[in-house]
Amino acid sequence: MYAVDPDITVAATIASSFYRDEAAHALARERVFARTWQWIGDDRDVAEPGSLSPREMGAGHLDEPLLLARDAAGTLRCLSNVCTHRANLLVREPCRGADHIRCHYHSRRFDLSGRMTFMPEFAEARDFPAPSDHLPQVPFGSFGAQLFASVEPVAPLEAFLGEVTSRLGWLALADFQHDASRDRDFEIDAHWALYVENYLEGLHIPFIHPELHRVLDHHNYRSEIYRYANLQLALAREGEPAFELPPESPDYGERVAAYYYWVFPNLMLNFYPWGLSLNLVQPQGIARTRIAFRSYVGDATRLGVGAGHGLDQVEKEDEDAVQAVQRGVRSRWYKAGRYSPTREQGVHHFHRLLCEFMAG
Repeated sequence: MYAVDPDITVAATIASSFYRDEAAHALARERVFARTWQWIGDDRDVAEPGSLSPREMGAGHLDEPLLLARDAAGTLRCLSNVCTHRANLLVREPCRGADHIRCHYHSRRFDLSGRMTFMPEFAEARDFPAPSDHLPQVPFGSFGAQLFASVEPVAPLEAFLGEVTSRLGWLALADFQHDASRDRDFEIDAHWALYVENYLEGLHIPFIHPELHRVLDHHNYRSEIYRYANLQLALAREGEPAFELPPESPDYGERVAAYYYWVFPNLMLNFYPWGLSLNLVQPQGIARTRIAFRSYVGDATRLGVGAGHGLDQVEKEDEDAVQAVQRGVRSRWYKAGRYSPTREQGVHHFHRLLCEFMAG
């Protein structure tokens, strides 16, 4: 139903109807979001055996209640957080020291692997318990301390994040500390894909981000395309802060200001010399999007300078641009645009993946 030419030099962007069609928005929930890996937070509150932590996958869109459970042996699992009896939510707050999961509605109990172990008033039930009485185990994986889940992933997590791991293996990601004081949540009146598109191209930086443009070597700004992710490599101008890269880094000798990674469909991993700014784009409706910013600091002495400084201002500038585009894509006269072959490879890649997944 949607198509984008693989040759960026002749391709037109995805049809503007994609941003307006409620049926396409609903279909993307099942064909794009349910088949990819969704970030569900970090592991800091499930580090100890006997820890339980409720999570939500795709809040406002997929809306799947999940439960992280670490058993006495230290194995961490991701389970459905919905009781298999009458669909009550099982755990509503993180807790420690648990040796079972109990539903507070009718007292059905499960062990920390999700196996049902007790249910009152079911002595006369035939063929009980059945496999359907145990909690479903949800596809689950990790990247450092960051956790991911999926409804029905089209490929392993490694296929989405492997390039990040191989490129930045020298970073001590497990040592990064969450700084809640730097977290932000923004809501904008725009389609989620428009926000992603804005992130994926460096073409607009000189025009709407003057402070960011001041510290970046925009002439040498470049994109690298992978199967389910891409990278915008931002180099620093002379005299501006940059990573201190070790010899084992493939970028050793370059003055890297930031690694801007995007993971299909809705995750940004922005690595700066001070640490990681993780951005999750969450559809809330066809023209409403929430963006969650979470900060993980590796070197606090490098905060406040370079490309990783002034992120709130950059976000405000991006929001203004994206909301203006949202108004524009509703125009009867706008159907599609063209791509800059040098600056919009990431947008072209994103649109190609959308077409692939929407086709099922």
